[in-house]
Amino acid sequence: MTIERISDASDERLADYRDLTDVALRRVLEPEGGLYIAESAKVIGRALAAGHRPRSILVQEKWLDEVQELVADASIPIYVVEPDIAESLTGYAVHRGALASMHRPALPPVAEVVAGARLVVVLEDIVDHTNVGAIFRAAAGLGADAVLVSPRCADPLYRRSVRVSMGTVFQVPWTRLPEWGEARGVLHEAGFELAALALADDAVGLDAFSARRPERVALLLGAEGDGLSRRALEVADTVVTIPMAGGVDSLNVAAASAVALWELRAR
Repeated sequence: MTIERISDASDERLADYRDLTDVALRRVLEPEGGLYIAESAKVIGRALAAGHRPRSILVQEKWLDEVQELVADASIPIYVVEPDIAESLTGYAVHRGALASMHRPALPPVAEVVAGARLVVVLEDIVDHTNVGAIFRAAAGLGADAVLVSPRCADPLYRRSVRVSMGTVFQVPWTRLPEWGEARGVLHEAGFELAALALADDAVGLDAFSARRPERVALLLGAEGDGLSRRALEVADTVVTIPMAGGVDSLNVAAASAVALWELRAR
């Protein structure tokens, strides 16, 4: 591999890593430019294990040996910088010592992702990257077979999503759904019952739904604050709610996903 030590944050070789705190910029640059950022040696290792390919890696000296052990491709440059250069470049303290600019793989068709799946999670317009990452971690840990995200849902490969998920975004199969008019037909054709997790007068309790658990379930989760859209509730076959106490009506969407996935897990 090529190890290059860089002492100037304005060096053009580091352009992929500049101003990572500008969320709006990254939303445009990463999906449109075909790149995403993986942070920490552990996450980079999981990305590599999933077959993703780095364009370059940015590392601080103390983590160089660990990163070198991960990378077998000699054509991938490793840029070594001091901590102050990394912070100046990215706009935050890079505590985990390594970042990788990764080539974004093409998303597979929905039918391919859900083939053979019994429990999938559908994220509709969830805009907080932390919640998206936490839901992926719950999906991986609690046995969901796939995650499907709406056209306007936050990017699972955004740096914060990847970090919070601890790299499980590379472990759980996922792709983007079309709009509901088409998506409902795709999921029904694959044999899924669409269960919307929401508050509604006609909702059934999660425990009752679990007791009659269909063979294949698509669990619909909605955006922070507003929850699922009217259209999502219209296409759902069942509305499911988590019974609550203490005057609390609902949980954060990531917490709710974990509760529901635990209850609906394969037994």
